[in-house]
Parts: sequence; C-alpha cells; structure tokens
Amino acid sequence: MKEFSFNQATAKYWPLVDVVKGCAAAGVRHVGLWREPVAEYGLSRSAALVKDAGLSVTSLCRGGFFGEDDWYDDNRRALDEAAELGAPALVLVCGGLFGRPLAEARDRVAGGLEALAPHALDVGVTLAVEPMHPMFCADRSVVASFAGALELCAPYPAAAVGITLDTYHVWWDERVFELIAQAGDRIASFQLADWVVPLPADVLVGRGLPGSGHVDFGPLIEAVLATGYDRPIEVEVFNAELWARPGEEILRDTIAAYQSVMV
Repeated sequence: MKEFSFNQATAKYWPLVDVVKGCAAAGVRHVGLWREPVAEYGLSRSAALVKDAGLSVTSLCRGGFFGEDDWYDDNRRALDEAAELGAPALVLVCGGLFGRPLAEARDRVAGGLEALAPHALDVGVTLAVEPMHPMFCADRSVVASFAGALELCAPYPAAAVGITLDTYHVWWDERVFELIAQAGDRIASFQLADWVVPLPADVLVGRGLPGSGHVDFGPLIEAVLATGYDRPIEVEVFNAELWARPGEEILRDTIAAYQSVMV
C-alpha cells in the first residue's frame, strides 16, 4: 500500500508537538505541515522535532495569494521554510480576485510563478499549484481548473512548478484522467478528501474523510500512481465536526479511512 501522510490541517487544533508524537506512535512516517503552527513553534525547532521523531515532511502549506501586496517576499520565505523542513513541495493556494477583474488576477498568478521559479529551483522545492473547485474562485483561488493549472505550469521544468492534486477539487472534472496523464511528473503532492452532501454554510469546512462521500477514489489513485508518482499520499480534510474531536481519534480514523480507499 502506498505510504500515508497525515496533513496536520485534518486535526487543525492539535498542537504540532502532539501531531508529530501521535504520528510516530501510530507508525505514520510522514506529515504535511502548515506554516502558521510551524512559525508558532519555531522553524528550526519544528525541523528538528520532525527529524528526531523519524518523520519526513511531504508538503508545506501554504504559499500563493498573489493578490496580496507582499506576495513576493512571503512566498520566497515560504520556499526557504519548506527547504529547511525538508518538504519537497510548497502548496500554492493562489488567491482570489482581491478586487481585480478575473483575467488580471490570473495574470498576477502567472507573473508570480515566473518571478519565483528560479528561487524554487535554487532551494530544491517545487511550487505546487493547487487547482481548486470553482466555488472558491472569488475568494481563495482563481486557478479554478486542473487544465488551467497545467497551462500555468507549462513554461517551467517540473522541478520548479508542479501541481498539488486534491481529489476534493478535481473529482468531478470529466477530463480528470486525461489531465492526470498529461500532468505526469508535475504532480508534486497528491491529497485525498471526500465530497459530502449537504455542504455546510461554510463550504470551506465541508470536506469528508476518504470513503465518507461521493468521490470514486480507486480510479483516481490508480491514475496518479500510473504517472510514476512515488511520494506518500496525504489526507487533508477541512471539517469543523472532525476538528472538534481529540487529535488521537482524528488520526486513528484518518488512517482507517485512508486504508479503506487504498484496498
């Protein structure tokens, strides 16, 4: 079975130290980290904590938000942070409109990748553009399709600019298997989350553990692995009800959910 990585956003309120200890105790060897809790604990301390526990970092989230005034400096810092943590990919949530026309907002994303790609290569971290579901286009990411994300990546080597592929955002796309094959080695991070209905009022926290909703995981996982993807697979679930539970329970149930769709 492909190795599992626990993205700490799945247990949002579980402190970083406990995430790492819990994963190590459960035999989970990989974690996906977020910048805010890493900064709170300290970057160098976080890197040492993960290393001393025998874990690896599969991704760091997030960079992007290219509509912000300080996008360039912040994303360079994020790349440096990922490199220090040993994360091969910086997940990019590219940002919404920020009061701009859609075309202009997308141009800013393209310009941001052009500006950052050399530094990504220098530090050995891939800028991993995450195509998001179109319902997030206005506020979270104007990169609202898998095809659009691949177009943004095309001018750059895969080591510099790739894709974060999250099943929650792409499962519905009638071209998804064609696009996975086209992406090939550009898939820098692969994340699982399920689509559950009814969606809550806050759609951001409406994801489900794999196997709890409507995503057909088997064919998607097979298609990604067929590209030669050789990194661990993360489970990243934003769910307010899940977050209210103890971290150990969340990890236990996340492992079980992962195993259920990987059989």
